[in-house]
Amino acid sequence: MNTLIHIEPKQLRRAADLQETILKLQDELTEILGAPETPAEAPEPRKKYKFSAAARAKMRKAQKERWAKIKGETVTEAPAKAAKKGKRNISAALRKARSERMKAMWAARRMGKVAKTAPAKAVKKGKRKFSAAARAAMAAAAKARWAKAKAAGRKSL
Repeated sequence: MNTLIHIEPKQLRRAADLQETILKLQDELTEILGAPETPAEAPEPRKKYKFSAAARAKMRKAQKERWAKIKGETVTEAPAKAAKKGKRNISAALRKARSERMKAMWAARRMGKVAKTAPAKAVKKGKRKFSAAARAAMAAAAKARWAKAKAAGRKSL
């Protein structure tokens, strides 16, 4: 086995000559094909995710709490921020009126009175009917096929 340590000078020179030959051939190929000499540009780096100020504040607070727990200290709270707006409250009368309207709308839909939600009825096609002569011709053709198959020694078409 020939390792890198045991390479003779002749072998090293031969390897260097081969390397030069390969580089020359690659240059010729580039000239012939007109391929760019520089490698393709790297794709754009992925966008970094941005956190909102509120999210960063929550993460900061949680990290401080984790470190305080490890060190056995207590966390001092930051000054309170302005209170968030609460949910909008609607009056009981308005809530009841909306509920009644929705009940009426769904009742109308169930009854099929609302055109946009009523499904269109598909026209059902009747069963195909063949005349007696057509049925007799099909039966004769089937008998002929079976007779031919049986004559050939087969048990199926």
